[in-house]
Amino acid sequence: MKHLEVSIGYWVIKYRWWLIAATLLISAAAAGGMRYLTFDNDLRAFFSEENPQLQALEALENTYNKIDNVYFTIAPKDGNVFTRETLAAIEELTESAWQIPYSSRVDSITNFQHTRSEDDELIVEDLVTDALNLSDEALQRIRETALSEPRLVNQQISPSGHVTGLNVNILPPGNSKDAVPEIAAYVRKMVDDFQRKHPRIDIYLAGAIMFDNAFSEATRDDMKTLIPVMFAVLVTVIGLALRSYTGTVATLIIILLSMVTGMGLAGWLGIALTPASGIAPTIILTLAVADSVHIMATVYQQMSLGRPKQDAVAESLRLNLQPVFLTSITTAIGFLTMNFSDAPPFRDLGNIVAMGVVAAFFYSIFFLPSMLVILPIKVRKITATGGKFCHACDRLADFVIRRRQPIFWIMAVLVVTLVSGMAKLELNDNFLKYFSKKYDIRRATDFMQENLRGWDIIEYSLDSGEPGGIHEPAFLNKVEEFALWYSKQPKVTFVSTLTDTIKTLNKNMHGDDPAYYRIPESRELAAQYLLLYELSLPFGQDLNNRINVDKSSTRMIVFLEHTTAKDQRQMDAKAREWLKNNAPPHMFTYGSGLSIIWAHISKRNIESMLGASFGALVLISAILIFALRSFRIGIISLLPNLAPAFMAFGIWGILVGQVGLGLSVIVSLTIGIVVDDTIHFLSKYLRARREENAEPTTAVRYAFNTVGTAMWVTTLALVAGFSVLTASGYNINAQMGLLSAITISLALLLDFFFLPSLLMKIDGKDIK
Repeated sequence: MKHLEVSIGYWVIKYRWWLIAATLLISAAAAGGMRYLTFDNDLRAFFSEENPQLQALEALENTYNKIDNVYFTIAPKDGNVFTRETLAAIEELTESAWQIPYSSRVDSITNFQHTRSEDDELIVEDLVTDALNLSDEALQRIRETALSEPRLVNQQISPSGHVTGLNVNILPPGNSKDAVPEIAAYVRKMVDDFQRKHPRIDIYLAGAIMFDNAFSEATRDDMKTLIPVMFAVLVTVIGLALRSYTGTVATLIIILLSMVTGMGLAGWLGIALTPASGIAPTIILTLAVADSVHIMATVYQQMSLGRPKQDAVAESLRLNLQPVFLTSITTAIGFLTMNFSDAPPFRDLGNIVAMGVVAAFFYSIFFLPSMLVILPIKVRKITATGGKFCHACDRLADFVIRRRQPIFWIMAVLVVTLVSGMAKLELNDNFLKYFSKKYDIRRATDFMQENLRGWDIIEYSLDSGEPGGIHEPAFLNKVEEFALWYSKQPKVTFVSTLTDTIKTLNKNMHGDDPAYYRIPESRELAAQYLLLYELSLPFGQDLNNRINVDKSSTRMIVFLEHTTAKDQRQMDAKAREWLKNNAPPHMFTYGSGLSIIWAHISKRNIESMLGASFGALVLISAILIFALRSFRIGIISLLPNLAPAFMAFGIWGILVGQVGLGLSVIVSLTIGIVVDDTIHFLSKYLRARREENAEPTTAVRYAFNTVGTAMWVTTLALVAGFSVLTASGYNINAQMGLLSAITISLALLLDFFFLPSLLMKIDGKDIK
């Protein structure tokens, strides 16, 4: 193996010009795929086709319709919706909303289909017409009607009448990636024009379409802001660490080539970018630093000891080829385990980063040494980064060797203490809060929840058990009972159900007598009332979104405010229990909707990733045992490799206590990374034991002196890189970055203190 490593080093030097040309051509060919990169603006990209909650939602939407919408929250600055000017403005906005691309239905308080009786005749009409010419009496009547209408209050009008909402249902063409940004751009211009004309009315844009648009905007924002910041951070870290223009420039070339290769291959493979996968360039930039730094650090060390530059490059490849290969392959394995994630964007992230990491290995082994031979390098002893000149590392080695017993027990207690913090973790999430308040959608939705209605919804398709069964009074009464039970639950703001409409029609058909605001006593009456009502409705106001084709089932929608994933899972579980105990078997169903899918995705993802992470750990351990040719050392490496992620989760449990979708992939994301320093330390330790026949204490000192500084530099770069992600406006990425940075920092702590003391405590036998 040693002869192979030496020969590879001199082979690279001999064919350096060919290797430079070949790697540049390969990277250019790969980078060509970047022109095919697209951005996925569908929030459902986070759900795999096998997701049972997604399948249930699609079945419900196929029965009724898909709720893609734009929601305008309208807030007059005088705090009163029921003025002529405000109602006229809402009339105008309602009419304009029909021009929004792909709009299929518009609902506001002005076009609300108010029903009343007149001479035994059912009158169905807009609640507000010609608002500017309304009398004071008419305004008061409209206010009283709206604020007493169960179908409006907490849905399209606040109980105090200070805020109202306008909902536009959207039916975009299937598989159109341009529809969402087209609609978002249109409604934003529409709102800008409206507010110039009506400066005393504020409008907040929410709804599924605006949420999807923010989804793609977050991806673009992160790529535009984080990549330049990451690049600047790396230039600073590498420049200060290496104090060499040549080394800094060479490293930056390597990380750029690695990034464009990974992203280019993603383009060739047709991978669409989402906020989760869109951070891949930043992670590749970060990870690609490590290989280059280890190789250059050894080159500088060898040159400072008097070796000619070409010999120093060859020796650096001899010393680093195996550990760099092992770190690259284990890092790639860690990211590839993300293919077991239940969320496709994390699979894409893992695959893109794995491709970038493998590319970084090849560029570091073939392109970087070739460049170092060609470029001028000046090395002064004061800037040497290893060996006897690494005074700080030597002092650290002295300290660890001298205090190895107390250090071992202190670190063991620290590991156990921090890991115990995991007991405080709970699976919880709130997908609305994935966006920081810098995004309009977050501010608009927060305002809507505080002043009007809930954001999260749980949908139910309640089956009557027979065609036309929705007219059956027994079924309707049971639906009404279920809706009443739900409306009394905490954080429920509104329950949309067919029974409110039927009760209103029954009252209307009995001279608007409030005593008849109840379910009709016969199936025939209920059917007649609904038919008469449907025939009177204008275009776009039908009941197809609430009743299926054969009228055997009806849709009930529950709106909730300020709920977490845990709240929603518990709410749906309670609802299923109620249906099981109080309703006939054919009515039993599971809650559906995007909110419910999000409520389950973090739990499903953690369960799928735990098995994948364990498999990755076993595979990485097997690779280390084989490559290091020591079962004992391979087993010893498990502790510093596995403990950092659990310690980080323990810290998170103590400080935050909640794990969501973003953090569910942390073990897979970091396990391959934290192995890197362990591999480099153990490879140098074993070289000293095998080639120099050194004692464990001497071998530990050798490892500190030869690789200690490089470990500091690479960890600093990794922590800085992942810390940049905390600036993301998409909180999944921000949390991933923060917990990854904590994990990597803890890994260095264990590799510098726990691993050496463990080796000196256990590894007393000769290693061949």
